Amino acid sequence: MASKRCGWANSANPLYLDYHDNEWGVPCHDERRLFEMLNLEGAQAGLSWETVLNKRESYRLAFDSWDAKKIAKYDAAKVAELLANPGIIRNKLKVAAAITNAQAYLRLCEELGGLDAYLWAWVKGKPIKNKGERIIKTELSDAISKDLAKRGFKFVGSTIIYAYMQGIGMVQDHAADCDWRKK
Repeated sequence: MASKRCGWANSANPLYLDYHDNEWGVPCHDERRLFEMLNLEGAQAGLSWETVLNKRESYRLAFDSWDAKKIAKYDAAKVAELLANPGIIRNKLKVAAAITNAQAYLRLCEELGGLDAYLWAWVKGKPIKNKGERIIKTELSDAISKDLAKRGFKFVGSTIIYAYMQGIGMVQDHAADCDWRKK
């Protein structure tokens, strides 16, 4: 019997289905993945998530496996290299945001210990379980978005942050009839 997935996971793309089945809504506490996902969600702005997933491995190669210490030091030559890389989304603002985000992330690590401690404190360490309705932002995503922007992060609007919260499992939004909601 075929599995019932959320309506948005309607692609035949194995990367997309694997993301739904094994990542989306699963609590993440890995610093590097939290940093990666924050930047990938920002890169998605105006595009489909499937487009970003198809480029994720290229992003990992281009951005030094999301090593924030390396990214924070990128210079004009590295930016030019990134903007010429067809494996990533070649948008000047989004590439610049990844560098700015690396710098802001390093400051956040010094101040609060990292994204894991920072993000999960907002939900007292426990994922929010919604009823499976379609939500694109909340008062919580508004508050996190404003705080991250104040800390110097870019491409962290409330809708992006809500999608990020779903992707890293801070929010469990699988549809009511999705088999993964029961897991």
